[in-house]
Amino acid sequence: MRELRAMRAPATGDANLGRGAFLGITPVGCCGKDRAPFTTLLVRRIPSRVVHLWTSYGDGVEGSMGPSEEKTVDIYRDTWVRFLGYANEVGEAFRALVPVSFVWGSYAVATAYVTADAVDKGKKAAVAHGDNPGKTTRVAVAVVDTFVWQALASVIIPGFTINRVCAASLYLLGKSTKWPLPVRKWTTTAIGLSTIPFIITPIDRSVDFLLDSSLRKVYNDGKKHE
Repeated sequence: MRELRAMRAPATGDANLGRGAFLGITPVGCCGKDRAPFTTLLVRRIPSRVVHLWTSYGDGVEGSMGPSEEKTVDIYRDTWVRFLGYANEVGEAFRALVPVSFVWGSYAVATAYVTADAVDKGKKAAVAHGDNPGKTTRVAVAVVDTFVWQALASVIIPGFTINRVCAASLYLLGKSTKWPLPVRKWTTTAIGLSTIPFIITPIDRSVDFLLDSSLRKVYNDGKKHE
């Protein structure tokens, strides 16, 4: 589906961290300020500010890990499993050609991925912080922030976007061409699929801004009161 995409340290941090780069685990393959190759653009990125947030919340260790641990494979970011997070966008692109049950099934797959990733990051937060003070809060922050960010940036917003792009494309093709319906539907699907790489970064940054302006302020306020 993409490589079709796997997965955001202060507010000025780089937005090019791989999906699932959490809790002080240094991600590999970050692109810095350089334009990433096309296949890299298909990898969903979780912002570096999230890493800063989770590793700096409360008292205790910063969650930093040694060189050998940094190379640990995250199955939700470094393997084929990451593709599951984009199932709903592909489902929306094929909506004109498949039964609606297939589309809803793709949402179920993407939601399962998001949930599993959030649980995984909670477990990693628990391991990284051991019995240090604030462990429960850090785990909760890791799970909630991962789930909300992923739900918005990987499922809800991109799914709605591809849905609208495809609906508009099918309507405009019907008004402006005399192509047979099957051709218009396949063209709509192609447009939907080709749109996916271009919406990733804008949506990621928009969700970052939204959470930084709302939910993450709650985390920061909690940190100040510890």
